[in-house]
Amino acid sequence: FPVTIRGPYSFALTSHFAVTLFLSFMTFFSAVVIGFQQHGLKFFGLFLPNGAPFVLAPFLILVELISFLARLFSLAIRLFANIMSGHTLLKILAGFAWILGAELFSLVFLVPFVVVLVITGLEIVIAFLQAYVFTVLSSIYINEALVLH
Repeated sequence: FPVTIRGPYSFALTSHFAVTLFLSFMTFFSAVVIGFQQHGLKFFGLFLPNGAPFVLAPFLILVELISFLARLFSLAIRLFANIMSGHTLLKILAGFAWILGAELFSLVFLVPFVVVLVITGLEIVIAFLQAYVFTVLSSIYINEALVLH
């Protein structure tokens, strides 16, 4: 069986979909609770835009409801996919650098090693960017529940 060696700081909790789905669900649930606390049953007005023709109301409500529920998964998938893909890339490149270094302990080893260092820096920037995007989108969703359009 292959042995996986994990060094410090080599595991991201958000690389598991269950964790990002839970974070996303908490944002979604908070927006719904805040919306009902502020507006009561008028919160359902979020699903029917003002001035919409009565004939289109069932279709618009369905589309808006699907859009509202899709937020739950879009937040989770966006965070999960970006963190997981970066860690997968790092693991592949680091494994390549390790094998190349073991086989050819020479200056050729420095090229993949430098690439791994650069990708690690990029991963740190992406992690901060994803945290920012998640926070901004969560704030927008909660604000929409407060204001109702």
